[in-house]
Amino acid sequence: MGQYELAFGDIILVEVPFTDKLEMKLRPALVLFEEKSNVIIAGITSNLKMGGILLSKSEGLIVDSVLKLNYIFTVSKNRIKKKEVCENLLEKFKICIENF
Repeated sequence: MGQYELAFGDIILVEVPFTDKLEMKLRPALVLFEEKSNVIIAGITSNLKMGGILLSKSEGLIVDSVLKLNYIFTVSKNRIKKKEVCENLLEKFKICIENF
């Protein structure tokens, strides 16, 4: 997917390494910043018990989820498998940051 431009607020599916770093798993994430071949992202989980910003299915995700602002990391663009734009999610994120 490296040929596509990414922007703040895009939802992506990205290969993320397990803690043992031997296997990868496809996970949703929110793009925070893109620079050259790397992207800074915040993880999204369907575990609603996790702390973060609650996201509903109506905001473009497959299931109700949580945006984990304590799970921010950098990935290579070549690990990105899909991109979605969820305008409602971007607005909700901006409001949460402004009120923080």
